[in-house]
Amino acid sequence: MHDIVGVVGFLFIFSLILFFAPEMGGYFLEFNNFIPADPLKTPEHIAPVWYFTPFYSILRATTAEFLHAIALFMVLWLVVLLFSRAHALGKLIATVGVAGYIEAVHGLSRPVQRQVLGRRDDGCLDADLFALPWIDSSPARSMRYRPAWHLWFLLLFVVSFVVLGYFGVQAPSPVGERLSQAFTLIYFGFFLFMPWWSQMGTFKPVPDRVVFSAH
Repeated sequence: MHDIVGVVGFLFIFSLILFFAPEMGGYFLEFNNFIPADPLKTPEHIAPVWYFTPFYSILRATTAEFLHAIALFMVLWLVVLLFSRAHALGKLIATVGVAGYIEAVHGLSRPVQRQVLGRRDDGCLDADLFALPWIDSSPARSMRYRPAWHLWFLLLFVVSFVVLGYFGVQAPSPVGERLSQAFTLIYFGFFLFMPWWSQMGTFKPVPDRVVFSAH
């Protein structure tokens, strides 16, 4: 009986979306799916569904000059890593990866190569999320016991994700391209430099009830 209220509320919202706004302005379903097919006319702009738009925005922002900027960004990150206390194996893997990326950037004369590198950037997004438990060096997992400026880093990451998603549904423009490239660097930098910034600052003592283990 207690679940009936939640079920009715869900069915009410579900019915509103299903019968009155199934595409939700093009965010839930591609708006172009509801345009009558016309072989003589191409849609002005084709965008994926909302949960793909940040990745689509990064893919569109991967131009030849931006790949050079990413290469410089990766070299800076590698220098910081080599002078850190990271494991020697991790330093070796990072050096090989950065060297391979820089070598691939030299093949920018072929448009197909730029598309492959753009797909590689999209793959790095998934790899960053997968490696998150290992690259977070903070002694406190909960944000409430971390320094206050850690929250601002997290909010900056969220803003970059939302902005990338917004430009992913917009038609290409020079301003949108530049902003997408800037927020792409912020997105990658949040993960690449997390092993250092996540352990900086003054942490609050974690209560024993949080870290207590019975075994």
